[in-house]
Amino acid sequence: MHFEFFIGRRYLRARQKQGFISLISVLSTAGVTVGVMALIVVIAVMAGAQSEFRSRILGVDSHAILMRYGGEIADYRDLIAQVQREDGVLSARPFIYTQSMLRSSSGASGAVLKGIDPPSETEIAIDGMGEAFQKLYPPEKGKDHPGDGLPIVIGKELGRKLSVVEGDTVYLISFRGMVSPIGHVPAMKRFRVAGFFASGMYQFDEAYAFVRLADAQRILKMGDTVSGIEIRVKDIYQADKIAEQIKKNLGFPYWTKDWMQMNANLFFALKLEKTAMFVILTLIVLVAAFNIASTLIMMVMKKTKDIAILKAMGATDGIIMRIFVIKGMVIGGFGTGLGVILGIIACMILKHYPFIKLPGNIYYFTTLPVQLQFADVLTIALAAIGICFLATLYPARQAAQLNPVDAIRYG
Repeated sequence: MHFEFFIGRRYLRARQKQGFISLISVLSTAGVTVGVMALIVVIAVMAGAQSEFRSRILGVDSHAILMRYGGEIADYRDLIAQVQREDGVLSARPFIYTQSMLRSSSGASGAVLKGIDPPSETEIAIDGMGEAFQKLYPPEKGKDHPGDGLPIVIGKELGRKLSVVEGDTVYLISFRGMVSPIGHVPAMKRFRVAGFFASGMYQFDEAYAFVRLADAQRILKMGDTVSGIEIRVKDIYQADKIAEQIKKNLGFPYWTKDWMQMNANLFFALKLEKTAMFVILTLIVLVAAFNIASTLIMMVMKKTKDIAILKAMGATDGIIMRIFVIKGMVIGGFGTGLGVILGIIACMILKHYPFIKLPGNIYYFTTLPVQLQFADVLTIALAAIGICFLATLYPARQAAQLNPVDAIRYG
């Protein structure tokens, strides 16, 4: 065992005559533990929120969209064939996107109307949406009942606002109607609620309504045109490069936008909140580090004669400095390790037992999302160890600069 570790261990294990120093050491360890544990839990929740946002948004929206400056796309079939030949593209299909209003016998509400082609199994990423969308395109013939209205799939919360159940009738009102002698008249069409979807995001579930592409073209009087083309890729993190390549190949007047651009404000806000929470909660560890520094300063004052004797026996300034750095790092390291263990246990409990409920009309999800990432835990642990190390430098330097003659004479 190295000399510095031997002396540092003796100082840690020795019974303190002044219990106040031991109490500060315990409080310092507890402060580091609480700070590290809080950091791990909060950062795991923020990472879980980011992952939850991403998965739910991409379950409803596409990875990238292709649209045309100036209006609708007429030659979308040729464009789809060209897009699907791009490397990394999983699928491409047309869509129509517009604002509308839904009216039932119990009320009315604004809605985002989306006309879609039948999605494949690989395109449906949210539980519960596949079965609902299949009701727009039933595999069996003769399922449509024009007298009851065309099929429409609406969000669960939107259905609650309209007070409708499956099979009820709703009227879709489009502001792209016709011009009559009395002015502009909105178009209105009767639809039958074929099913509901629950994406898990309140903002989607209360606003989105899906109809068949051909039905949307008829009610909007768009002919054989679409609003754009939805693109799904194999690697979502390559969506920006693939979208840029598609835009470059097609040229003007076409433009593309990937999912990161469409939700840039949301993900930037999440990243900013994660950084802010890391900085704020690091202050807890910083306060504990001040306690470590205070403990070491008082230890230096108490061990003045011991330091003088060690120096008289040949101990260098570096050896004395390392003794007190080791003592402080043991306190900080023990607190960091304990905090990491407790933080991981807390995250596992929150993940497997989601007992914390959140109001869906305020937050995007109803339970607290938790995603523990090794990189985040490692960053937090290294940051805590680094802060504790910096806190030991001043007391250790003061101990190293102690004059042994003065210490023995006046100690």
